Amino acid sequence: MLYRVEATPETVHWGYFDASLRPVQIVKSGDIIAMEAITHHAGDAPRLMMDEKVERIFHGVPIEDRNPGVHIMTGPIYVEGAKAGDMLQVEFLWMDVRNAYGSNYSAPWGYLYEETNRRERVTIYRADAANMFARAIYAYDYPDQYSYPGKIVTESACRHDVACRGISVPLAPHLGTAGVAPDVAGRVSTIPPGAHGGNIDNWRIGAGARMFYPVFVDGALFSVGDPHISQGDGELNGTAIEASLNVGVRVHVRKDFYFPTPLLETAQEWVVHGFDEDLNGAMRTTALDTLRFLTDIKRLSQGDAYSLASVACNFGVTQVVDGRKGMHAIIPKALFREDLLNLS
Repeated sequence: MLYRVEATPETVHWGYFDASLRPVQIVKSGDIIAMEAITHHAGDAPRLMMDEKVERIFHGVPIEDRNPGVHIMTGPIYVEGAKAGDMLQVEFLWMDVRNAYGSNYSAPWGYLYEETNRRERVTIYRADAANMFARAIYAYDYPDQYSYPGKIVTESACRHDVACRGISVPLAPHLGTAGVAPDVAGRVSTIPPGAHGGNIDNWRIGAGARMFYPVFVDGALFSVGDPHISQGDGELNGTAIEASLNVGVRVHVRKDFYFPTPLLETAQEWVVHGFDEDLNGAMRTTALDTLRFLTDIKRLSQGDAYSLASVACNFGVTQVVDGRKGMHAIIPKALFREDLLNLS
């Protein structure tokens, strides 16, 4: 079955996951959902990045209801049969650029904010989806503090400067934030990533990829948001190229295996994630869960897993700007002659 969930003031929740939210759609395992993911940065260039539907969300969701995080989340989707202890497999079928423009914001939470003279600067990019690249069309210094999520900038107050002349940035449409509801009373911020998913900010979570999320509450309550069209590992200045997307997902409830953190599968790789307030802590949790993947899922001995993690797995920094820092481990599928656990 194919369902469509549009982004409206009634179908989004701004800045949080919440296990008590009423689902906007109930689906079965194996169903496909076409969803709209709207960037909370559309107000950085309202003339280019906002249409009538986006304006309805920005004007229809009260500012005081945009907390404790910042991202516009579409959902949640209730998947029948999903129970705590299961895994929710989410296959991303398509991620289409909604309009041609996106924003990169050098933010106060960026990694080098002090070293770059506390300068808050916005760079607006235009995407060429046919040729899969983006180019900056102008930049401006933010007129004042980023005072609340979804602020709409008065563009006439901003001087448009030439930016990144001659540079083409490869497009990689993906979701910075997606996940299931944690088993926690009340709202959980969308800003830090965690076992439920959230703001992982891994550019590899795009069309053709599959994510496996541990389920914490009945129905899983899956939501999508924080759409990007390009981002580097690290997300150094605080944001990606933030741009709205139309997203297609197929969901399956998996009861045949378990993993404690969000697990990513691409055509060529498995990717394990780890998070911690300290980068060393994130690295340690990623390393431990990499060994867990290799021993519990790939059935290697601990000694073999530890050796393989060192000689063939690539550890990298996913992001350093979301409160809880993220690391990832890339495990090449080519290492395994046989798939000892078929997750298809």
